[in-house]
Amino acid sequence: MGKQIDLLQGTLDMLILKAVSLGPLHGYGVLLRIQQISGEQLEIQQGSLYPALYRLEHQGWIASEWGESDNKRKAKFYSLTAAGRRQLHSETEKWNRMASLIASILRTTSEEI
Repeated sequence: MGKQIDLLQGTLDMLILKAVSLGPLHGYGVLLRIQQISGEQLEIQQGSLYPALYRLEHQGWIASEWGESDNKRKAKFYSLTAAGRRQLHSETEKWNRMASLIASILRTTSEEI
């Protein structure tokens, strides 16, 4: 694999919402899911993940409940709430508009100005 890509500031919440939208996950599972669906290109640090999970739960975008992980340990599992689903949809639309705008700017030639 090539070098991992640095995560752009402000995208972690959206990536967490996407990860838990695919099914309930414990904290470390969120980290692994993001890594998996990014093709191993993104690696989230635990020091960034857990404060973000707390923040998203406090905002009502994810909910948590205690359960048992695959290795039989007690773990907090996170799932997307209806408000979180709306937020993910909104953030996805904003991200796509911004990506399109930046791509358009980068395609601009001096003749077009």
